[in-house]
Amino acid sequence: MKMKLSHFLYDLPKEQIAQEPEIFRDDSRLMVVHRDSGKIEHRHFRDLGDYFTEGDCLVLNNTKVFPARMWGNKEKTGALIEVFLLRELNSESRLWDVLVDPARKIRIGNKLYFGDDDSLVAEVIDNTTSRGRTLRFLYDGSYEAFRAKLNEMGETPIPKYIERPLQAEDEERFQSIFASVEGAVAAPDASLHFSKNLLKRLEINGVELAEMTMHLGLGTFRQVEVEDLSKHKMDSEQYWIYPETAAKVNKAKFSNKRVCAVGTAVMRTMESSTTTEGGLKAYEGWTSKFIFPPYNFRVANCMITNFHEPQSTLLMLTSAFAGHDLIMKAYDTAIKEGYRFLCYGDALLIL
Repeated sequence: MKMKLSHFLYDLPKEQIAQEPEIFRDDSRLMVVHRDSGKIEHRHFRDLGDYFTEGDCLVLNNTKVFPARMWGNKEKTGALIEVFLLRELNSESRLWDVLVDPARKIRIGNKLYFGDDDSLVAEVIDNTTSRGRTLRFLYDGSYEAFRAKLNEMGETPIPKYIERPLQAEDEERFQSIFASVEGAVAAPDASLHFSKNLLKRLEINGVELAEMTMHLGLGTFRQVEVEDLSKHKMDSEQYWIYPETAAKVNKAKFSNKRVCAVGTAVMRTMESSTTTEGGLKAYEGWTSKFIFPPYNFRVANCMITNFHEPQSTLLMLTSAFAGHDLIMKAYDTAIKEGYRFLCYGDALLIL
C-alpha cells in the first residue's frame, strides 16, 4: 500500500507530552515491540540489557547540542527577534543559516544586535526560506573568541512544545552522556535515556558500543506538508561514520548478532552509507535521505527510539522499520498506558 501523510495522523493528548525529564535517565519506561510476533512488553529503560548479549552492537550518536537559540534586537525599532542558529556556512566569513521569528520583521540589510552591550552584531544578507535567513556576524576577534561569544549568548534550544521556562538542568539533560562532537540543534532523543551505569553493564556483558556522528538540524524536524510523501524533500544533515564503527557493526551483522540503531538519526545515517553486501561503510558527508514505508533496511535489525509527533518524519521511519499497523497499535497502547511522548518522554525498543 502506498503510504500517505494522513496515514500517520493520531491524537496525541497534550498531557502526555513530557515537560520534564525523569530524575534518573534510565528510569524512563521502555515499551518493547517484537516484530515477528507483534508482542508488546512494558519495561523500564534500565532493563535494556535483558535484550542484548555478547557480540551485539549498539550504535550511538555522539553529536552534541550547542546553545542555538539567541535573542537579538532589530536596529532602530529595537524589536525582539528570536534567532535559531541552524548551521555554520563559512567560518571565515562568519556566515550562518538561521531561522528568525517573527520572520516578517526581518529583511535583507537589517542589522540585529545581541547582548546588553550590543557586543555582537549580525547583518541579514539573504533569504533562505520563508522563515530562514543567512546572517553574517560582524565580529573582529578570533574565530575561537567568536564561537565563545555565541555560546555565551545562546541558550539550550529545548523544543517549544515544552511549555515552561528554560531551567538550569536542561543544559545537561538535553545532552546525552556521550555527547562529544558539537554541531546539533536538537538532541537525539533516544540517547537521553542512557546512564553511565547502564552503559557499563552493557559493556560488561560483552555488548559492543559504536559511536557515529550525525548533527541533527532542521531536516529531521521540518513539517511534512504534502500528502504524497514521495514529494517531501529533507534538508541535508552532516554525518561521520568512523572506520572503527563500521568494523564493529559489520562484525556483529555478519555474525548474525543484533545491530541496534539508537535513534532515527543513526538509522538514517547507516542507511545512507551501505556496502553492496548490506554492511556499513565508513564515510563522511551529508544525507537528505527520507525513509517512509515501504522500505528495505539493510544494516540494523533492531532500533531504540522515542514516541514521536503525529505526521513527523521520525514516526514515518519508525513505521517503515516495524510496520505501519504494528507501530500504530503500539502508539495506541502507549497512549492508553500513559506513556510520556517526545524528547523528554519514554522509549521504544523494536526487535
